[in-house]
Amino acid sequence: MTFLNKLLCCACLLQATVTVAEPLQIRITDQQGVPLEDAVAELQLPNPPILKTPAELAQKDLTFVPFVSAVQKGTAVEFPNQDKTRHHVYSFSPAKVFELKLYAGKPEAPVLFDKSGVIAIGCNIHDYMQAYVYVGDSPYLAVSRSDGSAQFADVPAGNYQLKVWHPWQDSDVALQALTLPATGAVEIKLPVTRQQKPQKPKKGFGNSYN
Repeated sequence: MTFLNKLLCCACLLQATVTVAEPLQIRITDQQGVPLEDAVAELQLPNPPILKTPAELAQKDLTFVPFVSAVQKGTAVEFPNQDKTRHHVYSFSPAKVFELKLYAGKPEAPVLFDKSGVIAIGCNIHDYMQAYVYVGDSPYLAVSRSDGSAQFADVPAGNYQLKVWHPWQDSDVALQALTLPATGAVEIKLPVTRQQKPQKPKKGFGNSYN
């Protein structure tokens, strides 16, 4: 699947089984049971609260950090450039089309992500650089770590739906509702076709990457 084709990926809704844990723990694996990093879990509910949480997507060592971010709709995201070289950051995703032309340091203003959806980020100078920003309607968002775990703390009691997305996912599946507070560790298997995360090319690959 190409980088641009991933823009069309839909979020996955997955069958979830709640057992026991506090706060709510979610463990996401691939179809073989191997822990899956960089999966976004969102607890959705009607009329979600608006939580002002600062966010940034940095350029560091000629890559985007982090590879996958999750923010609530209405969040202003900073794009600091921590490299010595300048970057030209852009997105053509329907949820947010924007461009930060060649710059060093910190842009004058953050980018407001005002629509929910998945936003693919690229650099016009370094084509291999990729990142994704998942913009959710809910403030209850978590990105899985290298062990596949994601955690939610201080989530109010109520009825939620668990929505899970990953940039390498293969298919969409149905999901069950969650009621919180719950006895709650959730195990999820998400079918994916694994790929290599973007990495800085080896020295000498080309002058533009030095």
